[in-house]
Amino acid sequence: MAVGKQEGEESGTEAPSLWERMERPAPAPRTSLTLERIAAAAVEIADEEGGAAVTMRRLAAKLGVAPMAAYRHVDGKDDLWALMIDRVSRELTVPDGTTGWREVLRSYALQTRELMLAHPWMAVMPTPVIMLTPSRMAVAERGLSVLAAHGLDADSGMAVLRTVTSFVHGAAQTEIALRDYQERHGWTSGDETREALAPQMRYLMGTGRYPAFEQYALGASRKDDRAWEFVFGLDCVLDGIAQRLGI
Repeated sequence: MAVGKQEGEESGTEAPSLWERMERPAPAPRTSLTLERIAAAAVEIADEEGGAAVTMRRLAAKLGVAPMAAYRHVDGKDDLWALMIDRVSRELTVPDGTTGWREVLRSYALQTRELMLAHPWMAVMPTPVIMLTPSRMAVAERGLSVLAAHGLDADSGMAVLRTVTSFVHGAAQTEIALRDYQERHGWTSGDETREALAPQMRYLMGTGRYPAFEQYALGASRKDDRAWEFVFGLDCVLDGIAQRLGI
């Protein structure tokens, strides 16, 4: 819940959005509290201690201000998350000369996986927060534009973009969850993980109900190659889009 009123509320006019306020010239001294400073501090806390550690009180302590001072800039957790997502997503760029829809979406997908692995707290962010920031909108704009240039209508273009985004986020979330699970148990490799889970696996395979999975367990050579698995799955998604739409 917000504490105090943002500019424009008392007069009955609509208060300026978070992003409008962020883009306004800062009249205050450089040492004052700004949305940029808040975003940077929140990202640092999340990277070092996890997303759950980012509270207004913790943030205020890191910035050396009273909690009320932070509330004068952000309305609460949603604003804070949005600032964090926008800040790290500025790293997502595709060279201007890249015009093919597949190359643009593939580049963003690969970069997004790396971004999420570097900032695992992104995996638990609400979807509306992830999408509605200037940096994320810029990614969507580039993707929709390049799809429109290949003849896709508005609905089809958005469906394609969301399909690729869903694959990327789902795959990265699974990878992050596995990494967290291993870290909590002190397992440092795939072999250690499989050894620890071997009793369960032996029982399940011993039932004879899962012959295809047993074939995978005994014959797969890339069980721990998450990058290869991601790229393979991504290319399957892109191949399917290309085949379905003839682009």
